[in-house]
Amino acid sequence: MIGAECLLRTLVAHGVDTCFMNPGTSEMQFVSALDKAPGMRGVLCLFEGVCSGAADGWARMRRSPAATLLHLGPGLGNALANLHNARKAFSPIVNIVGEHTTKHLEHDAPLSADIEAFARPVSGWVHTLRRPAAMAEMAAEAVRAAAGPPGQVATLIIPADYSWSEAGEPAPVSARALAPRVPDQAIRNAAILIGSGQSVGLLIGGSAVRGPALAAAGRLAAATGVRVHLSRDAARLERGAGMFSPPRLAYFPEHAEPQLAGLQHLILVESKPPVSFFGYPTSRSFLAPTDCQVHILAPIGSDGTAALEALAAECGAAQVAVPVPAPAEAHPVAPGQLTLEAIGAVIATHLPQGAIVSDEMVSSAEPISRALLAAAPHDHLPVTGGSIGQGLPVALGAAIACPDRKVVALEADGSGMYTLQALWTMAREKADVVTVIFANRRYRILDVEMKRTGANGFGPAANAMLDIGNPDLNWVQLAEAQGVEASRAETAEAFATQFESAMRQKGPRLIEAAID
Repeated sequence: MIGAECLLRTLVAHGVDTCFMNPGTSEMQFVSALDKAPGMRGVLCLFEGVCSGAADGWARMRRSPAATLLHLGPGLGNALANLHNARKAFSPIVNIVGEHTTKHLEHDAPLSADIEAFARPVSGWVHTLRRPAAMAEMAAEAVRAAAGPPGQVATLIIPADYSWSEAGEPAPVSARALAPRVPDQAIRNAAILIGSGQSVGLLIGGSAVRGPALAAAGRLAAATGVRVHLSRDAARLERGAGMFSPPRLAYFPEHAEPQLAGLQHLILVESKPPVSFFGYPTSRSFLAPTDCQVHILAPIGSDGTAALEALAAECGAAQVAVPVPAPAEAHPVAPGQLTLEAIGAVIATHLPQGAIVSDEMVSSAEPISRALLAAAPHDHLPVTGGSIGQGLPVALGAAIACPDRKVVALEADGSGMYTLQALWTMAREKADVVTVIFANRRYRILDVEMKRTGANGFGPAANAMLDIGNPDLNWVQLAEAQGVEASRAETAEAFATQFESAMRQKGPRLIEAAID
């Protein structure tokens, strides 16, 4: 069979059955092959950054790769920001990039680019196909590379002529690597530290911020007094009423440092050492105390869940009761102004069990996140790599990965404009996503950062660079133009009515919450 069909059939055989794509001329054979490989679902996105963000959202929920299909170097370039976030999230993605035909490359045509150079900063594995007969072998290798713990972006670059050349049969399926278990001695060493009488903390990330791992960490905290914090880099958290909910490490260093103050030892479980997002004139980058010793219990990519369960047993905490947040109680909405606190209370009250929350609230996040601790148990997908424009695509990918679960995208208006094309694909795919836009008409986080960096530049010219209210964005019109039902809430009562209604219906919906 020709290369394009061989590629798709190999991906499907290896469990990759969804491809978020924005194809061009060099990928037309792959598009045509969709009708010959019915096990592959193609999802059209109008911008490559939506493709890469949606593949990230899929991977976070399924913990297996989706594919992307991108057009040459510029198409990959458009996808890089959300591939950066996916890399930081350790999301497994098979990133297929078309290339010019091999004979055309020597002419340096207008779209020619060094695709491998574009791909390397965001990919853990990069390969350009050298012969058509290797198509199946390299497609299978890309899946193994992407899916191997802890997960990574694997980029396979395919010259267009290899897609229409004879390539043989799909590759046989091979077993994927499993996360290695933590050695028993590492468990014992951590238990000795926790029982030493010194101040010890756990910083947990990766798979250790979900389900059984969280429960084990909660038992350790209740039984031994060890201080547990969630890594800010964790890609998918399980949170809500009835679950152990340790604090997430704060964004700003002056808030994060008090969280870790007094620790003599910090034990990492699938987490990097804690550092601030940015460097500031008067703050340290490393957030733990200067004399705090950092220990690794479970390296990134290892089985942190098994490690925490073994550590709890070693510390005699296997059967300890854990304090957990109570469910949010429904109260009448206070009339009048739409505040972040009111929005948080409404969402916490009406969020259904098993919902998925894609979080790119930026400056609006703190009161909402605090309220969501009392919401029904849900998955929380935060920004990982700091590149804005991931919230809507991640929500799209999560909804396609988990069609039986309600997805709520909590999105700042400024960052939402980076990838608002995701709304079109939500409408096309009938994705069950409710988007809440926090419309303050300003890059509000940069007001804070202007002061923190010592710039203090709030003159007219500087202020104009932070103001996105001239002209005002009309998110109702932006959504409706792409086929998504939309409304605007200017009061707490209106938001409560609109959000409660959106939770009862299926399909895409957008609410513009006017908080300016």
